[in-house]
Amino acid sequence: MKVLLLKDPKDKDSGPDPYIKELGSYSLEATLIPVLSFEFTSLDSLFDKLSHPECYGGLVFTSPRALEAIKICLKEKSKKEVEEIGLIPQGEKAGNAEKLAEYICSREKLNSSALLFPCGALKREVLPTVLREKGIPLESLTVYQTTQHPDLQESLSSYFSQQGIPASVVFFSPSGVKFCLQHIQKLSGDLINQVKFAAIGPTTAEALQGAGIAVSCTAGSPTPQDLAAAIHRALHNCSVPQ
Repeated sequence: MKVLLLKDPKDKDSGPDPYIKELGSYSLEATLIPVLSFEFTSLDSLFDKLSHPECYGGLVFTSPRALEAIKICLKEKSKKEVEEIGLIPQGEKAGNAEKLAEYICSREKLNSSALLFPCGALKREVLPTVLREKGIPLESLTVYQTTQHPDLQESLSSYFSQQGIPASVVFFSPSGVKFCLQHIQKLSGDLINQVKFAAIGPTTAEALQGAGIAVSCTAGSPTPQDLAAAIHRALHNCSVPQ
């Protein structure tokens, strides 16, 4: 059975994409299609803030692009892990903004130095709102804009014409829902009800539901293992296209 993953592939130098590998362990044939493009902004301002670490109690990351912006500012060539720029990540297993906010609130003290939050223009307000209500200072800085990948429509059309209707389509962000869903509905036609729609997390699942899509499964945590297991369960004993 085929699974369409609406995400960027992993860096070529770091081996096979873990989502494709994990889905393959369930005999599911996965294909990646990049959905998003990013344009970095305000890097001079970000560099200025990074040049004064004494002003901040820590950094908050909720996307790989924000980390990439930091690395650009610090002229790091590696793109693998937070540790490579001298940081020790905490709360990485939170999974969503609500849980991350809860984690931060459990550790930060009132009236402490502000946390610096490099983020995208489409960020949700959950994290800033919760921290503000708890009296924990957070300084947000937009460091990238999210747009549709220029090859998205062509890539989707090519996939459906060559591979047919996938058993499952996996969304990895609300932006992916925004940019892909209508194309997929059009390409699937009357067979759209045969497709099992999956989400990497609750925020993406909410975006799908808000668009009128029944979500067949959501990963328990945003990992290849949990996603693959959830898709396997959703497809088990179902009549789906091969």
